[in-house]
Amino acid sequence: MSLAAHLCRMARNNRWSNDRLYRAVLSLRPGEFEAPRTSFFPSIAETLNHILAVDLYYLDALKQGGIGPAAFQQFIPYDEVAALEAAQRHWDEELIAFCDGLSEDDMARRVVTDRGEAGRFPERIGDLLAHLFLHDIHHRGQVHAMLAGTSVEPPQLDEFLLDFDAPLRREEMQRLGFEELNTAVLQRP
Repeated sequence: MSLAAHLCRMARNNRWSNDRLYRAVLSLRPGEFEAPRTSFFPSIAETLNHILAVDLYYLDALKQGGIGPAAFQQFIPYDEVAALEAAQRHWDEELIAFCDGLSEDDMARRVVTDRGEAGRFPERIGDLLAHLFLHDIHHRGQVHAMLAGTSVEPPQLDEFLLDFDAPLRREEMQRLGFEELNTAVLQRP
């Protein structure tokens, strides 16, 4: 599998993982979303807002949109789970579309990341995407752990890539339009 194909799968994994996680978060009792918790960010709300803010920053950098650090710095956190979920879903779909438009040659192409006062740094697209996916996985894990202290059971988030797990994700893959995930992505040039 090429790196471009792998990153297309990871963009879909990102969407699927967020879908599973938000389905759990949307089931929280009133007050649990914003309740203080022990983690890197002190609540589920703050952690999920952070994920989205960073997604916006990196997607702007990848697309060379010119917003730079303002994409993160001027981000207005969502207070309502449903609105945050809708925004995350939108940007997840944008990320999938971006990845689907990449070729293997794009993986080494550099785009400039504006780090504000720290400067502007050219980074390879393949590296930026890998970093973004790791960032999101890292913080989703924190939300997963925080859910263990709520009324909602944390969802399984590692049933995406293996054929063995396909029956466990079939309904979600159909709902998200990923039925032919392995076939379509693996046949990319």
